[in-house]
Amino acid sequence: MLGSKKSEALLANIRNGLPMSRREKLSLIINLSIPSMLAQLTTVMMFFIDAGMVGHLGAEASASIGLIESTAWLIGSVLSASAIGFSVQVSHFIGANDFVKARQVFRHAYICEIILSLFLLAIGVAIHASLPIWLGGDAAIAGNSSSYFFVFSLTIPFLMLFHLSCDMLKCTGNMQLASAMSVLLCVLDVGFNYVFIYLFGLGVIGAALGTAMAYICTSLPVTWMTTCRNKILALKLDTIPFHWVWDYVIKSAKISFPIAVQSILMSGAQIVSTLIVAPLGNIAIAANSFAITAESLCYMPGYGIGDAATTLVGQTYGAARKDLCTSFARMTVGLGMLVMALMGAVMYVFAPEMIGLLSPVEAIRELGTTVLRIEAFAEPFFAASIVVYSICVGAGDTLRPAIMNLISMWCVRLTLAAWLARDYGLKGVWTAMAIELTFRGSLFLYRLFRGNWLKGLAEKPAVETLQTT
Repeated sequence: MLGSKKSEALLANIRNGLPMSRREKLSLIINLSIPSMLAQLTTVMMFFIDAGMVGHLGAEASASIGLIESTAWLIGSVLSASAIGFSVQVSHFIGANDFVKARQVFRHAYICEIILSLFLLAIGVAIHASLPIWLGGDAAIAGNSSSYFFVFSLTIPFLMLFHLSCDMLKCTGNMQLASAMSVLLCVLDVGFNYVFIYLFGLGVIGAALGTAMAYICTSLPVTWMTTCRNKILALKLDTIPFHWVWDYVIKSAKISFPIAVQSILMSGAQIVSTLIVAPLGNIAIAANSFAITAESLCYMPGYGIGDAATTLVGQTYGAARKDLCTSFARMTVGLGMLVMALMGAVMYVFAPEMIGLLSPVEAIRELGTTVLRIEAFAEPFFAASIVVYSICVGAGDTLRPAIMNLISMWCVRLTLAAWLARDYGLKGVWTAMAIELTFRGSLFLYRLFRGNWLKGLAEKPAVETLQTT
């Protein structure tokens, strides 16, 4: 609670044009990063526990989920990208102390996201039966993959409500509530999974149902708390009638479109990567899926720090405080690289135990351990790409970072993966991944220090005090 109050006061200093010491900036970064890191870690733990429960059902059950995992991430990425265009505007208006416009954009976000989520639900239901075949899965796992994806598709609107509400809370600087809801989501997911997988004996379908129930039980209360209880965004605070403003939607589309295209093509690249891995056999498919899940424990702290960077850069950008914006950007990148370097070392040492928690199959454990240790060396540069990208998003700079991600993924990772997989199997695929992440991180560091992501932002005097709307 004390950390929350302190963060609110420091964020108010940003909006009101007051100067900040280096200690205050570091304190704010940490206070916002830690809850967001915990939220990211608990989200990963949810998938980690899911994978572990299913993993103990055998290699085929694990492969059935691993096969469609990239497609599920694709849908989630599209929802996330579409929301970013609105959340960036909300963050900028909050930084400028224009809470009325922030709430107007907030309403537009929910209306547009509900429409989009229902559209994606319809697509998911329509393709669920054919999807595993399109992805190259064999008949032994196609049925379970299809059923899992069908349940996931029905859950899309609730997934949207949960993540959009948490994103809006983060825009206001309320990382604590977003983190608490993510922890609750994880706890409920474990409980529901145990009931559906083991007590009801539903196996793979039980895992899907457990996750769906967890999202339903958390998305509705967090949406209520955001729309009715938040000090900045609660809709009851509006003093003017709601009216549709196409400029908000158009600006959102300009910000979101590069991210959406990037998300589609990046997730498409993950699907292509799955197609590269699929011919290597069910052991390789399962090991690849488990290694991705285990590695998430390492890179999710980077995304947590990235969330804090987006909030801080977004509000300082909205407040037109260029020097402070640059300072927050560089400090968050340094912290992200340090944390993920440490996490990479931990992952290297404990790789056998991490994979062992997910699968009792010795061949899967050995292969998963090997590829995790290959990836560990690239984690600091992965952190750089995550946090700098989040900084660019906070500033509304999305086109060139999206192009950088796509070039790196398609021209470096997939090309190398297809080439190395022929002789080195899954180890070759993960070697290509490590090389590409190092290359991508270097590109983003260059963009950060060159400063083009802040082009057009004028500096306001630090002593200027703005009036709250």
